[in-house]
Amino acid sequence: MAELMLFRQDADGRDVELSGSTVALEVELQRRVEAGLERMLGIRFLASEYVTGPWHRGRIDTLGLDENGIPVVIEYKKGSDSGVLSQAVSYLSWLESAHHEFEALVRNVLGAEAAETIDWRRPRMVCIAAGFSHHDLVAAQRLPERIDLVRYRVFEGGLLSLLLVDSSPGPPGAASSRRTRERETAVDSAPAISVATSPSGAGLVPECLRDLYAELDDALTAWGEVEVAPLRHYIAYRRLVNIVSVIFRPKHQAILVYLRLDPDSVVLKEGFTRDMRGIGHLGTGDLEVRLASAADLEKAAPLIRRAFEAV
Repeated sequence: MAELMLFRQDADGRDVELSGSTVALEVELQRRVEAGLERMLGIRFLASEYVTGPWHRGRIDTLGLDENGIPVVIEYKKGSDSGVLSQAVSYLSWLESAHHEFEALVRNVLGAEAAETIDWRRPRMVCIAAGFSHHDLVAAQRLPERIDLVRYRVFEGGLLSLLLVDSSPGPPGAASSRRTRERETAVDSAPAISVATSPSGAGLVPECLRDLYAELDDALTAWGEVEVAPLRHYIAYRRLVNIVSVIFRPKHQAILVYLRLDPDSVVLKEGFTRDMRGIGHLGTGDLEVRLASAADLEKAAPLIRRAFEAV
C-alpha cells in the first residue's frame, strides 16, 4: 500500500516525521473535501447527501461533475472499510438510470452550458478512505466501472493529504495508464499511439501530427502512473486532476498543450507560451504551450516537468 510521509524541520534543523491520523467523524472528512472539491480533485460540487429514491434506497455522500464533464459519485469512510467500494458501485447503477435527474441538477447548480456538455461514456466514482484492502484493489481492477481509490490522512497544523492509491480507467478504450498501454502493446502489434487507435480516440490524432504527438505522449507518460483519457475534443493526462490537456491544430501543423501551471511563474514567449486565464478554450489548464516541432517539445520539457511535480 502506498504511504505518504511528511516531515517538519525542528529548531535544530532535524527532520521530524509527522504522525498522521484519521478523522473522528466521517462527516468531518466529507465537509472538508466538499469545501475544497474543485481545488483538490478537479470536481465541481453538485450536492451532498443526495437521496437516490425508494428503488435504490441510498444517500450519495457527494455528487459532482469533473473538469472533463464526467459525472462523479464520491463516497467516504473514516477508516478502512470494503463497503465503500460496493456502495459506490451501487450508486453508479442509480446514476445510469437517472440521466435526466442528474442533468436537471447540473442545470440548476452549474448552468445550462455545463448540462449540455455532460459526458455519459465513463461515469466515475471516487472512494476516499483511511485505507483499502488487497481485495479492494483487485475488485477495482476487475470491475468495469471507472474507479479512483484515494487514501487520506490528517496531520497536525490542519494538514490533509490525499493519495491516489489505485485507479481503474473503466471501459476498454475509454482511458489508459502508461502501465496498461505498455501491457497491451506487448501482446498486440497495433500502432504505438493507443489513443489514436482506440474506439473513443479514433481519428483524434491527425496523421500530420502523429510523429510529434508520439514524442509528446512519451514525455507526458514518463511520470509514473498517468491516466490518458481521450475525450470528445482533447486528450487529458491526469492523476487525481487534469495535469495536461492536448489539442490538435492540423491546419497550423501544431499541437496545443494546456498545462496546470500558473502563468505568472513563467516567462511568456510570443508564439510559444500564452496566459489563458479569462480566455475560453477547450481542455483545462491556464498555460498554453504551442508545439510545432521536436525542438519546441524540448523547450517545453521543463514546463511539463514543473506541472507534474506540482501535483
